[in-house]
Amino acid sequence: MSVNASRKKTTTATIRAMKGREKIVSLTAYDFVTAKLVDEAGVHLILVGDSLGMVVLGYDSTLPVTMADMLHHTAAVARSKPKALLITDMPFMSYQRGVDHAVKNAGRFVQEAGAEGVKLEGGSPRMAEKITAIVEAGIPVLGHIGLTPQSVLELGGYKIQGKTEETAKRLLDEAKRVENAGAFAIVLECVPAELAKTISEALRIPTIGIGAGPHCDGQIQVINDMLGLATWPTFKHVKRFASVGDAMRTAVAAYHDEVQSGKFPTAEQSF
Repeated sequence: MSVNASRKKTTTATIRAMKGREKIVSLTAYDFVTAKLVDEAGVHLILVGDSLGMVVLGYDSTLPVTMADMLHHTAAVARSKPKALLITDMPFMSYQRGVDHAVKNAGRFVQEAGAEGVKLEGGSPRMAEKITAIVEAGIPVLGHIGLTPQSVLELGGYKIQGKTEETAKRLLDEAKRVENAGAFAIVLECVPAELAKTISEALRIPTIGIGAGPHCDGQIQVINDMLGLATWPTFKHVKRFASVGDAMRTAVAAYHDEVQSGKFPTAEQSF
């Protein structure tokens, strides 16, 4: 269903105001065409995720993704001029080295690629300092706690976070720290639904869940997963809304057969 193109531009203020009133719909996009289609459907927030490392570039994790990769894909999405809020992931080692380094790279996404905000992972006191500094530089920040893929080596794999009383308390503390640092919203990834509910109720800013149950203020998914474009095993939290991969295989097979048999092209496709 296409949404009227005259709808207002979504801003961070829009996202904040949706808490408790309307569910926030978010999706990833990594290119111009996909971003246009996603935006026409009325999504509120588009994330150029560093998940492009796996779903676009063929890496095994997000760790090899570079600033150059993220700037390139963010700029492509920005050219679609979405009404959705456009946020981009800061890749591994683009903000971990220090506050000044984090602010400089966040600024590059705005100046060079047209992003309207950045997302970075973690809720430690040191991470909160970076969030505050980026926000004070005039750049909106989307937080991210729980399963943080850039810390997959430290976490020992892609595992549900916050399953014990101790780790649940740590995540709640991290969420409050991210909020106090100035983030406009926060992603909760792969945490138990009841913990996500507790965190959502404890915060003034919206929570956007991925594998965090139905009680978050919004949801985000990797578009390749929900469209059935994935050729890899997906997580339990993924729901396939279409089988685009199957449709592509069928179409390419038909094209292959018609070219080989001489059925394509016909006079209709000739000049």
